[in-house]
Amino acid sequence: MLSNSNGLRMELITEAWFPEVIQHLRQTFFADEPLNKAVNLCRPGDGHTLLEKHSLSSLRDGISVMAISNDGEIAGVVVNGILHGNEDTGRALDRLAEIEDEKFRKIFTLLYEQNLKIDLFEQFSVDSIFEIRILSVDAKFRGQGLAKELMRKSEEVARTNGFQLMKTDATGMFSQRVASSLGFLTRHEIKYDDYLDQDGRPVFHVGAPHDRLKIMYKALC
Repeated sequence: MLSNSNGLRMELITEAWFPEVIQHLRQTFFADEPLNKAVNLCRPGDGHTLLEKHSLSSLRDGISVMAISNDGEIAGVVVNGILHGNEDTGRALDRLAEIEDEKFRKIFTLLYEQNLKIDLFEQFSVDSIFEIRILSVDAKFRGQGLAKELMRKSEEVARTNGFQLMKTDATGMFSQRVASSLGFLTRHEIKYDDYLDQDGRPVFHVGAPHDRLKIMYKALC
């Protein structure tokens, strides 16, 4: 456990907290994340079956972190998961063809396709990568550096668990700034205006200042 200057404490997210973490994400990340917002995936407070399934799968890896106030309110979370190889990403991309939710499919097709253009496993000779998948701060606690603290704590968790490499798909300017401030480097990026459908039109109309996706990484050794 780690306390910060704002009176919040950092803890690993255990299974008992999963329902409250999902509820937090419904109020924040599910609607606010730039790509989700661009396609109107869901409204604040609404659930989303596929996003929740994705989130819970990551939470079960046991390496996610939350910030809690003194009265037990979740101020922010960072949902982390373990990648075991580009084959995992390839299989996930193949499974998207079976998903009927077109908006969800568009988002994750972009993410998986761009990740398959690089191979961090081969580049760094690792079998697993610590991946930061969701970074979410409650509106009441924004502007206090909490996102950076959550990512810093995630790095501590990664080092404690013996990971040699961290990565994140930073879909907006704010997460990109936080990652850069902690020493993450950009391995690959694509402007959303350059990601086109079969008719040559942009798939996503993402509002400024979130104009691109950056796949970012940090070596831990």
